[in-house]
Amino acid sequence: MANRQDYNAQVQMAVSQLCNCGATGRETVPVHEIFQGKTVWQGDVVVFDLSGHPKAKQTFAWSHPDGAQDERERFVAVLEIPPMGSAQKADQVQIINDAKWK
Repeated sequence: MANRQDYNAQVQMAVSQLCNCGATGRETVPVHEIFQGKTVWQGDVVVFDLSGHPKAKQTFAWSHPDGAQDERERFVAVLEIPPMGSAQKADQVQIINDAKWK
């Protein structure tokens, strides 16, 4: 992974495109998600303030390897719409959604 500044810039660009609005980085939160004693995901979730979004003022965003051989990078943005209220919760919801599609 790129250094934190490059990572945040890549995620910010993805958020602007995914959410179709302006995004300003607020903070980076390390998340380590464990299920049944095993790491499901570990990485940095960037919290962005959104400008011009019709429903949310913030989003939680990150990237992770994707594909059969992890050959792609996938960007994820989860809007802060109740009950979403933290980086940890956003990650948990996305893990559940991804599991449903597999």
